[in-house]
Amino acid sequence: MDIQRPSNKAAKRRRQIILSAVAVILIAGVTLGLSRLKPAAPTVERSAVWTDQVKRGSMLRQVRGLGTLVPVDIHWIPALTDATVERLRVLPGTTPIKADTIIMDLSNPQTEQEAQDAELQLKAAEADYKNLEVKVQSDLLTQRANAATVNADYADAKTKAETDQQLEKLGVISGQAYKSSKGHAEELSTRNQIEQERVAINTKSVTSQLAVQQAKIDELKALYLLKKQQLDALHVRAGIDGVLTEVPVQVGQRVTSGTNLAKMVAPNHLKAELKIAETQAKDITWGQPASIDTHNGVIDGTVERIDPAVINGTVTVDVKLTGQLPPGARPDLSVDGTIDLDRLNNVEYVGRPAFGQENSTVSMFKLDPDGKGATRVTVKLGKSSVNAVEILSGLKPGDEVILSDMSRWDNVDRIRLE
Repeated sequence: MDIQRPSNKAAKRRRQIILSAVAVILIAGVTLGLSRLKPAAPTVERSAVWTDQVKRGSMLRQVRGLGTLVPVDIHWIPALTDATVERLRVLPGTTPIKADTIIMDLSNPQTEQEAQDAELQLKAAEADYKNLEVKVQSDLLTQRANAATVNADYADAKTKAETDQQLEKLGVISGQAYKSSKGHAEELSTRNQIEQERVAINTKSVTSQLAVQQAKIDELKALYLLKKQQLDALHVRAGIDGVLTEVPVQVGQRVTSGTNLAKMVAPNHLKAELKIAETQAKDITWGQPASIDTHNGVIDGTVERIDPAVINGTVTVDVKLTGQLPPGARPDLSVDGTIDLDRLNNVEYVGRPAFGQENSTVSMFKLDPDGKGATRVTVKLGKSSVNAVEILSGLKPGDEVILSDMSRWDNVDRIRLE
């Protein structure tokens, strides 16, 4: 017969409850443990970052800027009169030309007529001068002849009066005769004095009359030279030895007085115009040494002008070139310029990081001694140069830091390098 066994449902239920409680506790413990774990450091390729080692020594401070070569001697040729462009003889970029080379021909019939009229008026005035000179000299000679005659008559009358005086004393002639000869001599003496004064006045008059005519000649000569200059200017010449760089007019164009016809430059006398960031230009002073890289050679120079105005965040600095120009140097050539500011002695410095201005505090990744990882450190920067920056605190000589842009890892304090 069958024997009825006691039920074990309660025991199974207890085991299930115990197992469930243990599972919940295990899951909660694992979750808590995982939540307290720090995230693994991100991995960065070693070849993808740029590093440098902190050094102690002398640091040359420099600033750099892009710029162009510009001519020092620029000669714009203006039109002296209204005219029409008839012919272009030289085109821009032609081999260097001489100062007397004709660049273009202009035409203006009115200028030609005025020059001819001025020449004729000058010749007429010069002829009038010669005629006047002959006339006044002739009149002066006639006056001098009259004066000489009066002077001779006076001498004879004076001699006769002196003789009559002696004869009157001897009783040969009467006193009345002596008085008559004496009065005649006195009359001629007065006339002789008047004639001498007249000669002197006429001599001065000759000078003044000729001076008036000469002034007229000078006036007409100046007018003629002006008209001749305007006429000659219709054949436009270079004016200086150099290269023709620009001709802003065309054949057949009507130009007015003062219009720029051509631009000449001296290609061997250039300077560099650099654009320096306004934040870096504050320490630039006149006379500082500079070097200009034309990408075909480097030219030495010195700072000769600093523009007081800031345009588009940059300051224009002119550098006088003291070295020899390399082949291919020409106006408007793009160049790189570096200006030496000063030298800092016995300072800690490192290569300039991608981010961080001078006299600021930045965070940088310092490499571990084994070079397999890097930790973020706070670094205080001092004065900066083109390729280096002074370290005031946060690093020591021998430390190696990452200079590349690490903004992607701003939220982590440590990275692994592979």
